[in-house]
Amino acid sequence: MADTATAPEATSVGVEAFRKNGLLKDAKLPKASDIDLSNFDISDPEYWRRDAFWDYFTRMRKEDPVNWCPDSPYGPYWNITTYKDIMTVDTSHGVFSSEGGITIVDQDADFQLPMFIAMDPPKHDLQRKTVQSIVGPDNLKSFEALIRSRTNGIFDSLDVSEPFDWVDKVSIELTTMMLATLFDFPFEDRRKLTRWSDVATGRNNPDIVKSEEQWRGELLECLGYFTRLWNERVNAEPKGDLISMLAHGEHTRNMSPQEYLGNLILLIVGGNDTTRNSMTGGVLAMMHKWPDQWEKLKANPDLVPSAVSEIIRWQTPLAHMRRTALQDYDIGGKTIRKGDKVLMWYASGNRDETQYTRPNDLWIERPMVRRHLSFGFGIHRCVGNRLAELQLQVLWEEILKRFDKIEVLEEPEHIPSSFVKGYSKMMVRVTPKA
Repeated sequence: MADTATAPEATSVGVEAFRKNGLLKDAKLPKASDIDLSNFDISDPEYWRRDAFWDYFTRMRKEDPVNWCPDSPYGPYWNITTYKDIMTVDTSHGVFSSEGGITIVDQDADFQLPMFIAMDPPKHDLQRKTVQSIVGPDNLKSFEALIRSRTNGIFDSLDVSEPFDWVDKVSIELTTMMLATLFDFPFEDRRKLTRWSDVATGRNNPDIVKSEEQWRGELLECLGYFTRLWNERVNAEPKGDLISMLAHGEHTRNMSPQEYLGNLILLIVGGNDTTRNSMTGGVLAMMHKWPDQWEKLKANPDLVPSAVSEIIRWQTPLAHMRRTALQDYDIGGKTIRKGDKVLMWYASGNRDETQYTRPNDLWIERPMVRRHLSFGFGIHRCVGNRLAELQLQVLWEEILKRFDKIEVLEEPEHIPSSFVKGYSKMMVRVTPKA
C-alpha cells in the first residue's frame, strides 16, 4: 500500500514515543474554547482515555467542519466532522481511497497487512463477497437461538450477589464466543481472539503493547495459529466457516500470509471490538446516564430494535475511518489535495446537531434511528451489521426478562484509542427481577 503523497510516514520511532509518553498524559486538558483549531490534534489518546473529546468536535462542527491538522505523530491529516461531509467522503470511493489503510496510523513499509476493507474495487468487492454469506439471512436465523442460549448461560453463571466487571464477564465473553463460531475456532482457546483483537488495535496503548517487537510478534503468533487451521480446512471439503470460505474462495485462496493476516485482523476486530463495546456502552447509557430510557424500554419491550440502533449511534464503537484522496477535491470550502490523509469522524457525525435532536442523549424512540454512521456507508458499509444488531437485540431482550436494573458502580475505564471507542472495565451490580 502506498503512503500518502503529502503526509510524511509515521515512523516506528515516532509512534513508539507517542505510545509511551502520550502528548497530554497526566496533563490538564485545554478547554475546547481555548484551543487553536488550526493546530489541534484530536487523535491524542488522552482525549479518548478521558472521554473528553466531545466539546472539541462540537466546536469543529460549528467553526471548522473540514479541519486540517498540520502536525501529529502520524503526519498531517484532515478532520471531517459533520454528518453531511462524512457521507460525501464515505460514498465517494472513486475519489477517497481505502488503499493505504483505514486508520490514522500508516502501515510500516516492512509489515504491510492488506485487508479487503483497505482495498478499492474490484479486489475489495471480490474478497468481501467471499465471506459475506456467513452473515446472510439464513445464517442469522440459525445464529439467533445459539446467541440466546449463550446469553442465558452467561447470565446464569453470574454471581448476582457481588459486583462484577460487565466488560469481561458479559461483553467480551459473548462476542468472543460468536467469533469462535464464525471461524470454527477451538472453543477452549477463544480468548486468544480477544487478545489478538486488543493487540491489533492497541499499538499505541501501553496497557496492551509494550514495544513494536511485541506487537508484531503477537500478530505473527495469530498468523501461525490460523495457518494451521487454514491447512486443515483447505485439505477438507468446503464448509460454512470463515477460514474455509477464505481457503476455498476463488479470490482468496492464493493470498499471501500477510494478506491472510490482514483479513483475519479485519474479521476479528470487526466481530469483536465493535459489538462488545456497544454491549457495554448500552448498559452505561441506558442504566446510568438516562435511566428514564430504561423505564421506557421496560414499559414497551417492542422498542428493543430501536433501542439497539440508538445505542450503536450513541456509542459509535469505531470513532473514525481513514481515506486517502486520489485527486484534489473541494469540500466544505476547503481543497483536499491528492494524497492527503482524510479522517471521517463517525463519533462526531453521529452527534451532529443539524441531523439529530438532542444528539448527545440516548433516545430510544428517536425517529429514523438507523440513519446513524456507525456502520459506515457505501461499498465499505460493515458486512456484519445485521449480526451485530442481532447480538445486541438478544442481549437486551434477555436483560429485560431477567434484571430489574444494572447499577453502574463507577465511571468505566475507556480505551486510550482514537479508533476503537470502547471500554476496558465497567463494574456493575445487577438486581434480578422479583
